[in-house]
Amino acid sequence: MRDAELQHRNTFGVAARAPWLVSIDDAAALPRALRTGPLNDGIALTLGGGSNLLFAGDPTGAVLELSGRRIATLGGDGEHAIVRADAGVIWHEFVMHSLAQGLAGLENLALIPGTVGASPIQNIGAYGVEVRDFVHAVEAFEPASGQWHRFDNAACEFAYRDSRFKQSPDRYLITAVEFALPRAPALKLDYAGIGEELAAMGVSAPTPRTVADAVIAIRRRKLPDPALLGNAGSFFKNPIVAAAQAEALLAQYPAMPVFRGADADTRKLSAAWLIDACGWKGHRDGDAGVSAAHALVLVNHGGASGLQLLDLARRIADSVHTRFAVAIEPEPRIVGARW
Repeated sequence: MRDAELQHRNTFGVAARAPWLVSIDDAAALPRALRTGPLNDGIALTLGGGSNLLFAGDPTGAVLELSGRRIATLGGDGEHAIVRADAGVIWHEFVMHSLAQGLAGLENLALIPGTVGASPIQNIGAYGVEVRDFVHAVEAFEPASGQWHRFDNAACEFAYRDSRFKQSPDRYLITAVEFALPRAPALKLDYAGIGEELAAMGVSAPTPRTVADAVIAIRRRKLPDPALLGNAGSFFKNPIVAAAQAEALLAQYPAMPVFRGADADTRKLSAAWLIDACGWKGHRDGDAGVSAAHALVLVNHGGASGLQLLDLARRIADSVHTRFAVAIEPEPRIVGARW
């Protein structure tokens, strides 16, 4: 598609255009597509569900969309099933499919927008679970070398909202992901009100599906529907700081939520709390704003540009740094500008 309009292909709903948009259903066609046609000059952006990016400018080249949506169970052992999903599968649909097959693990990640192919890039996570806990392998094509790759979990170099794919954007085109999903549930219920939500639902013996229902209810209550109010979910990552810095902040702000980091010497702070404490929740500059329900969520009230949203995000980050000496960084990829 020449001169493609992208406003309806990003959940912020900001206006953007690409000189070409190329949709490929079968990943096997990638090598040939990259030798001929619009992709021959390179790929400016690989587009999934558009839920983890902000267009602060137009892509300068062709945009690729991997649209395959096949799901297959490949086997496994007595404890896990290996399930393979094409990159274009809608993430929430994949979660619900896995639960319908009697497989557990992904229930806390229900209703996260986007596609399966995008999930390992960001190492998506919610309610105490990260996708890296269940990724078995990632299949990818490397345009520069023309080689296919299969990365096991360790080779993906997962970290908090990070991976080798995020560290090297556009080097690899993720075409499919394999997940090792447990047949017996090990439910995580002690995070962000899931237990309370289940109690309110009258559930005394939770299952993976009822946990997913609780997560869906919480997310719908806290996060605006992108179809009604443009947003990309949580815009900022929770900052990781040294334990000593967290202790010093706690002494000054006893109500500040603090969580253990990846090791004993680090702590994770709540970006939402920091932003809220700086008075940004519900703030609005024209059509660029912050959700009144959740301080982490930047919203487009209709006509905001990506640059306006980016400017707001920068001012929020500056105010947090000025008050708390803590740097917060965006989760979404920013196209057309630098953070």
